[in-house]
Amino acid sequence: MEDLHAATRQHVQLAVLDGTDALVVEKISAAGAVPVVSQVGGRLPLHASAVGQVLLAHAGEDLFTEVVRDGLARFTPRTVTDPATLRLTLAECRRTGVAVVREEMSGDAYSVAAPITDARGRALAALSVVGADARTHLLVPAVVLAGRGISRGLGT
Repeated sequence: MEDLHAATRQHVQLAVLDGTDALVVEKISAAGAVPVVSQVGGRLPLHASAVGQVLLAHAGEDLFTEVVRDGLARFTPRTVTDPATLRLTLAECRRTGVAVVREEMSGDAYSVAAPITDARGRALAALSVVGADARTHLLVPAVVLAGRGISRGLGT
C-alpha cells in the first residue's frame, strides 16, 4: 500500500467484506487529494464504491440479492441504483479484474480497485486508489500490480 501511495500520491485504501458493507481496514491519505468519505473502521456501500464492487463481484448471488433487495441508495447523480445495471457492472469487474467508479460515492472522486486474493483466487479484500481526476482509471495497472503483490505476500 505504501508503494502504491508513493507512486500515485492519491488516497489508497484496503477494505474487507463485512455483512453488506465494505469495511475499510487501512487507509493512507494524500495531502491535498480529493476529500473522501472513507475512514479506517468506516463502512462503504458495496454498490457505490470501487472496493465494494470488487468484493460484491466475487461474493456470490446470495449477497447480491441481499444488497439489492431493499433498493440501492443514491449518493450522487452517477450512483448505479438499477440492479440490472449493477449486475452488468459486476460482471465487467469479474471479467477485467478491476472496478472503476466515477463519482458514484461522492462528487469529484474517482476510484480504481482490484481484489486481494488467496491461493485459490478467492477475494479476501479489495485495494483501491481514490483521486480527483477522471484519468484515475489510468492507474489500473498499478492497482492490479499492487493487489497481486499483496496477494502473493499473504502466502495463502
